[in-house]
Amino acid sequence: MSLPDAPRINPSILSADFANMQRDLERIAAADLVHVDVMDNHFVPNLTFGPQMVERIQQTSPVPLDVHLMISDPDRWAPGYAEIGAASVTFHVEAAADPVGVARRLREIGSRAGVAVKPDTPVEPLLDHLGEFDQVLVMTVEPGFGGQAFRPETLPKLRLLRQEASRRGADVWLQVDGGIAPGTIEQAAAAGADTFVAGSAVFGADDIEARIGELRELARAHACADRSAGASSLNG
Repeated sequence: MSLPDAPRINPSILSADFANMQRDLERIAAADLVHVDVMDNHFVPNLTFGPQMVERIQQTSPVPLDVHLMISDPDRWAPGYAEIGAASVTFHVEAAADPVGVARRLREIGSRAGVAVKPDTPVEPLLDHLGEFDQVLVMTVEPGFGGQAFRPETLPKLRLLRQEASRRGADVWLQVDGGIAPGTIEQAAAAGADTFVAGSAVFGADDIEARIGELRELARAHACADRSAGASSLNG
């Protein structure tokens, strides 16, 4: 599976028009992946899509799926989303009994394996296991609802993850989700993020394709030095 280089802009369909989902998927054809939030009303106080809807999105999306599971018991349920064909499946470390085991199973099926942390969850326990994951998602808002304000106090976690990924030679994407827009994407990119989830900033724009391009260029212009150095060492 060929996936785009950084920086990656992944619009969140949580901000799309659910009554016109196929239309809105077509409107983000210039994006890198489409971010699909799965919520179960247990792990977070909201309910969105389940496997059947995600499978339908998989069938109609012009770009690969970046599935974010905000659900309880991902050890049981996460592999099913990889089997649907999602390019990337991310689950929350707070909900998993065996995060490394879940990641390995996702990779066996053929999906990239991601692990997510809430704003107040430390990332230090993940550092020795970075090689087990293809992506670490640092939530820059509390998960569960779109449209929240970006929390800059999450940025030190990104810096630490980027430094450790570079030091260890770990080829891991660092994703941010929550309040990403012009004015905040620069901060996240400078801290080490290379994959950006944007909801209302994309779907609320008059020209969606132009907004995706603008966000991509802002992220590229502010990309941290450690990310570039890490990429060089991996490709050298």
